Amino acid sequence: MTATAAPAFDPATPWRLHPRVSLRPEPFGALAYHYDNRRLNFLRSPDLVALVKILGDHPEPRAAFDSLDLDPKRWPSFQQALAALAASDFLEPQ
Repeated sequence: MTATAAPAFDPATPWRLHPRVSLRPEPFGALAYHYDNRRLNFLRSPDLVALVKILGDHPEPRAAFDSLDLDPKRWPSFQQALAALAASDFLEPQ
């Protein structure tokens, strides 16, 4: 059986939290657990947790950034975090 690679993160594509991922709130942000691949990920920012939760409600990630009123100077770091989450299959394209 061959594993399929996670799709590359495209910021112009709509993304959402994978349905098999659960988020557990923590003081630093949240723990994300993927029930299929059994990976655990630390979301170390409450803003990132909020972003991941609403990502599926927007046509592309930057619209979600805007809806949370995130400082545009922080967008590159959020985009990097989303790319890492997509690479580990915590996010999926819609």
